[in-house]
Amino acid sequence: MTLFDAKPSVGRKFLVAGKGGLNLTHAEPRECFAARYHGPEQPGEMWPSLLAEFDAEALRAWAEGLGVETFAATSGRVYPRELKAAPLLRRWVHRLRKLGVQFALRHRWTGLRPGARWQLDFLVEGEARAFEADAVILALGGGSWPETGSDGAWTSTLEKLGVAVAPLTAANCGWGIAWSPTVLALAEGKPLKNITARAGETTAVGELLVTRYGLEGGAIYGLGPALRAMVEPELVIDFKPAHTVAQLVAKLGGARRDFLAEARSRWKLSDAAFAILGNLPGRESFTSAESLAATTKACALRLTGPRPLAEAISSAGGVRWSELDAGLMVRRLPGVFLAGEMIDWDAPTGGYLMQGCFATGTRAASSALGWLRKA
Repeated sequence: MTLFDAKPSVGRKFLVAGKGGLNLTHAEPRECFAARYHGPEQPGEMWPSLLAEFDAEALRAWAEGLGVETFAATSGRVYPRELKAAPLLRRWVHRLRKLGVQFALRHRWTGLRPGARWQLDFLVEGEARAFEADAVILALGGGSWPETGSDGAWTSTLEKLGVAVAPLTAANCGWGIAWSPTVLALAEGKPLKNITARAGETTAVGELLVTRYGLEGGAIYGLGPALRAMVEPELVIDFKPAHTVAQLVAKLGGARRDFLAEARSRWKLSDAAFAILGNLPGRESFTSAESLAATTKACALRLTGPRPLAEAISSAGGVRWSELDAGLMVRRLPGVFLAGEMIDWDAPTGGYLMQGCFATGTRAASSALGWLRKA
């Protein structure tokens, strides 16, 4: 068995994930887990089946089998005890070498040709080379973090072979807003904590960060699928989800003017929320406590679009599910299997992305072994 990688070392995107502590998976129940995965034409039974085969407990057991203890934080996110990716990656590679896996580095995959055996084409230090294989697992990633090798260049290669691929788009990413200079002067780099955000009928709870180009943060990352489905994406923020409109009005007491200034202290509005509410397009000021409270509970912001794919944490799009069988084999390329973000699925941050890659990788590997046994 040979593992080919275009880079001089393996696991570069794995190491990038480690900069945040390496969120391996999530500790929530499996029945909730499967609902985190989205994708057009995604078979309804696919993720429950994949997670039944390799779930969060299996991933934690795998890590601990390599001598890396894990723990679940209060958020439910699961991390290695050391909060580092490098020790786990080193032990993983060491085990693979002991099992006889060969590593062919600086091999950039450029093509696939059918025959008695699959012919794999690579570019190696500027020279074209070919290898043969009875079964192939492609795990080339999506299009985010291209400097790690996950550049999406494989899409055209598979499309030339007749495989339908949905365009790769940014997921778990920031979104643009045309902030006024005043908002940026007051709020850039400041957080919006303990808020609720909504896109259409989908709601997310968490935090946001005001940036020069728009908003970042877990709350907007989780709304990505809903926002991408909108012709004119709009984010509605509830800056005070723990209070009703009536309660907020009551907190303003007998205020008759300067409602926003009064609310800043009485409601404990953050600097960022104060700046946004005070500089909404088309609104000069609030003329009543009721109008301010209503807007604070449902502040609609027009978004200009997602950030570039290269900046995203992950990508949506990829090989369409209709091209794959239950074993994740490409129907028109018998003996070729896919895993990870090459497939058209999407999930929020929190351990679901890593778990999805491990679960699809497990299915692809077991299917490839079954294919070889039948050959």
